[in-house]
Amino acid sequence: MWPVAERFFQQLRSRNDSVALRQGTDTLSYCQLVDEVSARSERLLAQGVTRVALALDNGIEWVLWDLAILHAGLVCIPLPGFFSAAQQKHVMDSAGVDCLIGLPNETSQSLGFSENAEGWLQRKQGHYPELPAGTCKITYTSGTTGNPKGVCLDIATQLEVANSLYLASLSCSVERHLCILPLATLLENLAGVYAPLIAGAQVELIPMAKSGLQGASQFNLMQFLTSLNELQPHSLILLPQLLLALVTAAERGLPLPSSLRFIAVGGGRVAPQLLDRCGELGLPVFEGYGLSECASVVCLNTPEARKVGTVGKPLGHLQIRLASDGEVMIKGPHMLGYVGEAEAQDEWLASGDLGHFDGDYLVLHGRKKHQFITAYGRNVNPEWVEAELTQRLPIAQAWVQGEAMAQNVAVLVPRFPDTTDEDLAAAVQEVNQQLPDYAQVHHWLRAEQPFSVTNDMTTANGRLRRNAVQQHYQEAITHLIADVPMTGALP
Repeated sequence: MWPVAERFFQQLRSRNDSVALRQGTDTLSYCQLVDEVSARSERLLAQGVTRVALALDNGIEWVLWDLAILHAGLVCIPLPGFFSAAQQKHVMDSAGVDCLIGLPNETSQSLGFSENAEGWLQRKQGHYPELPAGTCKITYTSGTTGNPKGVCLDIATQLEVANSLYLASLSCSVERHLCILPLATLLENLAGVYAPLIAGAQVELIPMAKSGLQGASQFNLMQFLTSLNELQPHSLILLPQLLLALVTAAERGLPLPSSLRFIAVGGGRVAPQLLDRCGELGLPVFEGYGLSECASVVCLNTPEARKVGTVGKPLGHLQIRLASDGEVMIKGPHMLGYVGEAEAQDEWLASGDLGHFDGDYLVLHGRKKHQFITAYGRNVNPEWVEAELTQRLPIAQAWVQGEAMAQNVAVLVPRFPDTTDEDLAAAVQEVNQQLPDYAQVHHWLRAEQPFSVTNDMTTANGRLRRNAVQQHYQEAITHLIADVPMTGALP
């Protein structure tokens, strides 16, 4: 076991009989947790496995196996259930997975996995891809193009991030955290399990079906609210679209738990108007920012230091500066490298995100590679405009483009089946009144169907596959621009 991991488990054991994990009526104290993790660690070592993929639903079992793999000094590869069969195959092959804990499926069978004495799926590998020294977890990013990339992390980096997050929320006295996002995502794994355990808090676990999340792009609001009101958590981690659903529900008079003390939101741009609405409702929402290459969170607003419209100040364990073109550069603990690539050498990690500082607070503009330049030479980040559009009730999703074009175009997904074109037009007009002329939406199309993983127009975590959307709608966009007079009028 790595020395830093040993200290982590000693810290957990010192919590004695306090409840560490709860799922329904099942609970484990901190001492029981460490004992169970130790026993499972021995079972892993006895089977001679080295790289273990977890393909389990959210729950106590997921957490125990994740910690057991860490305790045994092996490599853990969380396997998101929302990955496609092709993506899961890529993960297991590229990482050299030799043990799969979870239900067998056609993908595992095709890769030569068979059940071992423990009931896990195991295969003999002829070749293990070389990993950077110290790798204990490989988290796969669901990129906007191509196969997901495996980010290799050591335990020291993960625990440093978790400790910073614990300190950031210390004043809120969080005693119960409810895991809503998949544990296979690094954000919930570190901020939703490791950080609460460091704090001595209770981690509430429910199957994904009870969280309201269904797959990568479906959401059952009433199930989500039912779980919140039943469990009364002190803290949550939400994606922007989940926060929007929560706020909309509250504004419509649906009950929310009175227990909430810290709601972290990240994973995409959050419009300031949405945070203002949270403030009016008294919701303790704090926007943050992170990336897998830095073991998730790097900036976070806190109760002591909060500025709406920013992603907060850098966490205490790292530094941030801006490159000459505005790209966010990060110095501090970060990934060891990508699977199959040379180890990371640079002291400063290029994030690929553009931003500026408002005092000590970081403001993000969007992805560097997504920025487009209009025919009039103005730089526009579409994520800014898209976030404004989706704050309007009629618009659920939006895609904006204007590269080398005199006027910008959008593809809009209506929020409700009975949303009319007039409703969409009015919403676009409202947004345009708040935007400079070069960023306004001049023409738009109604989407044929929502952007989703199923039609390959979003990643597993809901980010747009921008090129896929453009390719699908390019012919319609061409006709639209050709047919509409260049007056800025909406169709």
